[in-house]
Amino acid sequence: MTLGVAVAKETGNGENRVALIPDTVERLRRAGMDVRIQSGAGGKAGYPDGEYERAGATLVTDDEALWKSADIVLRVGPPELGQVRCMRKGGLLIGFLDPHRNLELMLTLRDRNVTAFAMELIPRTTRAQAMDALSSQRSVAGYRGAILAAECYGRFFPMLTTPTGTVRPATVLTIGAGVAGLQAIATARRLGAVVEASDVRAAAREQVESLGGRFIAPEVDAEAAGGYARELDNQERKAQRELLAQHVARAHAVITTAEIPGQPAPRIVSAEMVERMRPGSVVIDLAASSGGNCALTKPGQRVRHRGVLIYGPRNAAAEMAPQASELYARNLYHLLMLLAPEGELRLDWEDDILAESCLSHGGEFRYAPLRARQGEAR
Repeated sequence: MTLGVAVAKETGNGENRVALIPDTVERLRRAGMDVRIQSGAGGKAGYPDGEYERAGATLVTDDEALWKSADIVLRVGPPELGQVRCMRKGGLLIGFLDPHRNLELMLTLRDRNVTAFAMELIPRTTRAQAMDALSSQRSVAGYRGAILAAECYGRFFPMLTTPTGTVRPATVLTIGAGVAGLQAIATARRLGAVVEASDVRAAAREQVESLGGRFIAPEVDAEAAGGYARELDNQERKAQRELLAQHVARAHAVITTAEIPGQPAPRIVSAEMVERMRPGSVVIDLAASSGGNCALTKPGQRVRHRGVLIYGPRNAAAEMAPQASELYARNLYHLLMLLAPEGELRLDWEDDILAESCLSHGGEFRYAPLRARQGEAR
């Protein structure tokens, strides 16, 4: 039987991305899958309905019918409860599902016997690189963060020599040298800025310096499993703050990218640090959606505090929806090829990619943090 794959319009605030683009629709069709797209689903990402039709997708106008008929539903962000309740029992859902903040949605998925895979839980291994949507989207966010910093700063980033004198380059400080941070460093360097970077993982030094950045070395090493950073203890936080405060004060632009999966973003830049920055400087907080790295961040708002602009975009990747969607669609394609290599669904729980990214299956939670919380009241 042909697998039916569906893509509905995203419902999240400010979400402009789409789960599939016409190119991946064609590839899924060649793999023997039937693809249905809700009319208008790709419009905000620059992919009109006509392109999907030419790629072989069937356009659907009825949202409820789309959810009821699909074997597999592909998402960018979490769906609404009503949409999940329309899914046929035993269906499959894939997307950034944010399980730690959506317990009621998770319980509904379990009770509907939906097999749900969270793209943010794809393991960061060599074999899983083509499916690593967290990295692909954070890379887009890091690039966007550097562009926003240049835009909000409102002055030149590079050094310029003119007949009237020399313009000194801007100093950009990136906090966090993961995927987003490294892309922000590379982009700010391409724009001609002097770049400094801080990360609690000592192993990040080589990557930062390879991109032309100056690594600010804290006195701690907080690298955890999978290449992520662990949470710092109080003494480590104090040492980091004292070191950072000096560099924040002299930076023209600060880009913060530090996030810990499943936890609120660590508060790194205090109000006092911002108050030591020069008027006209900017802070771009790419961790705003999980609480923000800056104490003054208000997600989605541009805030001025003593002459310093603080902006934390809710969804930086969605501000570059065409390419973010292209990369994400490729991630989903490779995952679908793992799930259904010959057009037929095969759930191999011995496969670490599937085992680690699955939230629910067969009416039960497979993800340990959800099993621990399933007794909580709705």
